[in-house]
Amino acid sequence: MNKIPLIVVCGPTASGKTAVAVELAKKYNGEVVSADSMQIYKGLSIATAKPDKTEMQGIPHHLIDFLEPEMPFSVADYVLKAAEAIEDIRARNKIPIVCGGTGLYISSLVENVKFDDTGSDEAIRSRLACEAKELGNHALWERLVQIDPETAETVHENNLPRVIRALEVFELTGVKLSQHKINSRREESPYNACIIGLTCANREILYDRINKRVDIMLKNGLVEECREVYNSGGLKTAFQAIGFKELVPFFEGKCSIDDCVDKIKLETRHYAKRQLTWFRKLNSVNWVNIDEFDSFEKILKNIEKIVAKTEIMCYNIF
Repeated sequence: MNKIPLIVVCGPTASGKTAVAVELAKKYNGEVVSADSMQIYKGLSIATAKPDKTEMQGIPHHLIDFLEPEMPFSVADYVLKAAEAIEDIRARNKIPIVCGGTGLYISSLVENVKFDDTGSDEAIRSRLACEAKELGNHALWERLVQIDPETAETVHENNLPRVIRALEVFELTGVKLSQHKINSRREESPYNACIIGLTCANREILYDRINKRVDIMLKNGLVEECREVYNSGGLKTAFQAIGFKELVPFFEGKCSIDDCVDKIKLETRHYAKRQLTWFRKLNSVNWVNIDEFDSFEKILKNIEKIVAKTEIMCYNIF
C-alpha cells in the first residue's frame, strides 16, 4: 500500500497507445507521463508523432517537447525526470499513466534500475579504441566473452562503444558489467504497476496501421517539417528520428520522394518489431491484441477489466 500506483501503456508504434492512455486518464483521474526518447525534444512534432492538443483532450502530458535538441538526455535522466513527474501527479491525488514505445525507458523506470556510478576513465577508453583499430572489433569482443560472457551474449561485436564500456567497467571495478546490472535491480521498485501492452495478433494488420500512419503524417506536413530542419543545417537529434533521416536523400536530390516514403514505412515496421522484442522481455505485461476487437470502446472495456484485477484497485482510483 506504500507503493505508488502506476498504469503503463506500452507497445509498438501505431498501436494506439496515446488514445488509450488519454481515455484511461479521463476515467481514472490521471495524467500522462511520456516514455518516448524522441518526443522529449523540441521540434519535429510530426516526425516523432507528438500528440497535439486535440489528441490530448485536455489531459496534462509530461516530458514532451521540453528539451532543446542539442542537449544530451540519457535513460538515467529519464528515470529521474519521470519519477519527479510521477511524484508530482500522485501528490495531487491523481494516477500517473506512463505511455510510450521506448522500452529501455519503461523497463528502467518500472524495475527501479539504479545506474552504475563506476565512473569512467578516458585513458582506458582510448587504449581500448586503439586496440580495436589494430586488432579488430572481434578481438575485443572475444576478450569480453572471457571476462563477462553474460554481457557479451547481449552485445554485438560491432557495437564497439558498449563492448568498450563493459571492458572499462571491469578494469575500473574488477566486477563484471552483468553483475553491476544485477546489483542495480536489488532495490525494490517504488511502483505498483499495471502494464498494458498493445499489439496485433496479426502482424500484417499492425504493418498496415504503420503504413497508414505514415501516409497521415505526410498529409500533415512531414516533408515540409523535415525540410525546414534540413535547411537549417540539421540537428544532431533529428538524424535519429525515423521519418527525417530517410528523407535526406530526397532533399539532396539523390532519391525520389516515393522511394523515401517506402523507406520510412520499412524502417518504421522494423522499429515496431524491435519494440515488440523488447516489451516481451518485460515482466507482467498484460497484452491486448487490438485487432481482436471491432471497436475502440471494446478495447477500452477489456483494458478496464485488466486494471480492475490488479492491486492498484486498493488505491481507490475509481
